[in-house]
Amino acid sequence: MSMTQVYRWCSWYKDGQTSLQDEPRSGRLNTANNDWNTVRVDELIKVDRRVKLKKISLKLDILKTNAYEIVHDKLGYRKVSAKWVPKILSDEHKRQRVEIYQILLHQCHSVNKKVMKPLMWGLAETIMPGTSFLNTSSLEMKLGYT
Repeated sequence: MSMTQVYRWCSWYKDGQTSLQDEPRSGRLNTANNDWNTVRVDELIKVDRRVKLKKISLKLDILKTNAYEIVHDKLGYRKVSAKWVPKILSDEHKRQRVEIYQILLHQCHSVNKKVMKPLMWGLAETIMPGTSFLNTSSLEMKLGYT
């Protein structure tokens, strides 16, 4: 914070202004970031994951910056490979990921050790980040593969 701002606040306080609330200002209110537009933006993204912010702003007749705030801040989407995707995995996605890892782990138990060891290392690194490739005996014990 700059000293200029501190001096400005001190002079306002000396002039009798004690309210910490913003004074009403002239100008147009930001009406674009409302619940109705948020629902409409979400519907547009679910219909076409490759939709661009410009197209969203044109369809809803709002500024591109407001469309960006709705998509990123309110809905929590981000752009991955030209598609809008949620930032956080849902519980269903997490459950599916665990099921796939369990199937792969079961396949590791039933196939030759030499063939599946590299796959086990990658799987272990995904399940337990930071697993060392050098400590293969503890890796096999953690995965239940001895």
